[in-house]
This record gives sequence, C-alpha cells and structure tokens, in this order.
Amino acid sequence: MNASEKITLTPAADEKVIPLMVYIPGRLIWGEAVVKEAIRVSTWLRTNVAPEVLTLFNAKILIPTAGAKLKPISHPELSIFVTQILAYHLIPPHQEPPDFDPTEPNRVMEPVTLWVDTFRFEGHLRLSALSSVRKYLDVTREAFTSLYDVEISNPLLPEMGSLKVPYLIVRQNMVLYGKKAG
Repeated sequence: MNASEKITLTPAADEKVIPLMVYIPGRLIWGEAVVKEAIRVSTWLRTNVAPEVLTLFNAKILIPTAGAKLKPISHPELSIFVTQILAYHLIPPHQEPPDFDPTEPNRVMEPVTLWVDTFRFEGHLRLSALSSVRKYLDVTREAFTSLYDVEISNPLLPEMGSLKVPYLIVRQNMVLYGKKAG
C-alpha cells in the first residue's frame, strides 16, 4: 500500500470513527480515529482513559512554513505520542454537546488569543466571574485547557483561511495566552 491509498475503516459494534485535527510542534495533522462509542472525543485527552499514543488513519500532515506550497503528506496510518500534542479538535461539521452547563451562575466566557506554534486561536476561556486569565493559569494544574467558540488561522499562511470550531483543547503549558484588546 502506498502512502496515498485510503484505508477503509470498519469499527466494531462498540466503536466509532471520528475525524480529528491535531496540532504538534511544526505540523498540522488530520485524520480519523477509531474510539469506543462511550468516549467523548473532544475531552478524551483530559481523562484517565486517554491513550499514550493517538493513531490516526488516512492521515495528512501539513508543514506550515511561509512561502511553502500547501501540499499535505499522506499516511494510511500515523501514530502520535500524546505528549507531543499542543491542541486538537473534532473536524467540522462533527461536534459534541458542550462540556458545561451554560446556565451555571458566576461564570464568564473570557475572550483570549492563544498562539499554538504558528497558529492563532481566537476564542474564549470559561472562567469564574471573580477570576482572570492570569489567575486561572496560576492555579490550574491540568494538562489540557478547554477553549470555546474558536477561530483558527495561521498568519504565515493566509491562503489557508480560517476554521471555526465550537470547542478544542490545548496543552496548557505549551501555548501563549494573549489578552484581547478592548
């Protein structure tokens, strides 16, 4: 099988196939993951059932560098150590229900700009109304942080355009957090 051939996935009765986009240093990767039906994929890496290695099938790798041609490299199967993952999300139109109660009192959606390698994520952190991004980062010790209503772009490659996703997670200690003006 050559790298451009597509694998036909046949999940077991208790599994599903989910399209994911994964950001690692210097690379953007997308493909299909086979997971147990009960897994909430958008928060999967925040749980104790997260794998050490994420396998994507029918994967494509893009190396975002200024002036380079946007030609993805294909792999029928690609394994990524989760420790490398800076961010990930479901590929639209796939989505899951919010992971929070929108009627919960004393919570705000704080607008932020996150820099994930060469990508700009314009979105919102869900915080206590009495907190700030700085305070949140000082006290939170989780590996991955949730970001909501996100617009993703890459200033090096404006021809990529932008992508809007309702939810993603980022490796908290490997991204830059910018306060939005205004």
